[in-house]
Amino acid sequence: MQWLARAELASAVANAGGLGIIAAGSFHTASELRQEIRKMKNLTDKPFAVNFTLMPARRPVVWEEYINAALEEGVGIIETSGRSPEPYMEWLRAAGVMVLHKVARIRDALTAERLGADAVTIVGCEAGGHPGMEDVASLALIPRAVNSLKIPVIAGGGFADGRGLVTALALGAEGVVMGTRFMASQECPVHPKIKELLLKTVETDTMIVERSIQNAARVIRTDFAQKVLAMEEAGATLEELFPMLDGNRVRAAYESGDTNDSMLYCGQSVGLINEILSVKEIIDGIMSEAKEIMGRLGGEV
Repeated sequence: MQWLARAELASAVANAGGLGIIAAGSFHTASELRQEIRKMKNLTDKPFAVNFTLMPARRPVVWEEYINAALEEGVGIIETSGRSPEPYMEWLRAAGVMVLHKVARIRDALTAERLGADAVTIVGCEAGGHPGMEDVASLALIPRAVNSLKIPVIAGGGFADGRGLVTALALGAEGVVMGTRFMASQECPVHPKIKELLLKTVETDTMIVERSIQNAARVIRTDFAQKVLAMEEAGATLEELFPMLDGNRVRAAYESGDTNDSMLYCGQSVGLINEILSVKEIIDGIMSEAKEIMGRLGGEV
């Protein structure tokens, strides 16, 4: 959700009862992130988190500056992902914030627990963005994580409705994280043409690229994505692939609505999306459906 998980969308999630998350990687400087956090506080008085995706980047990113900005602005929940949060954990624990860590493998979840994370989000291969290299589906991965960990587990990958929430709870998770469903929301700052594409896309219209650079990504199957895959299959180097994978290219596509000049990250849950709703309508609908299902099954949410 880089470029999209900004204050407008994150505050809508928070105000509707979810945990809104701002993606720190959307901002070119720590000062920009600081201003976005202040904007978030003007839009909601509910708890929210800031995500730090700690992956290598071409542009120099001093994550310490970004994290310090978040802590100074009073953010109480920090989510890390992309690589081990170990270099920052002692600092975050001393600051007294809640730390969530997002992973795609059980061994990484166990590492996060050992380092002191308060909870982990674990994503199956259905997820959009970067679901890891192991191709394990959520249905198998989530209960494995629950069985392996003592800290709470949040489920990701393939969730978009109340049926998915009930499934995640049945598997032992405490809740779900959603990206693709919120892309197709009224508050998401992505171009309307891309929202229209999401409504036409089904689960078989996504594909995995970037395996050759050990950074598997699920995207919409466009001519552009097929070209990237062909380059990988022909043995393209990272230097050759980088212009195609540049985050600024993704940002430009999100803003212009050009659906075939960039990767368009998307999970298989896109097949469950058939209308553009407000974030509140999405969350209220999920909770209503989940309660109806649990009632039918003789339980309660």
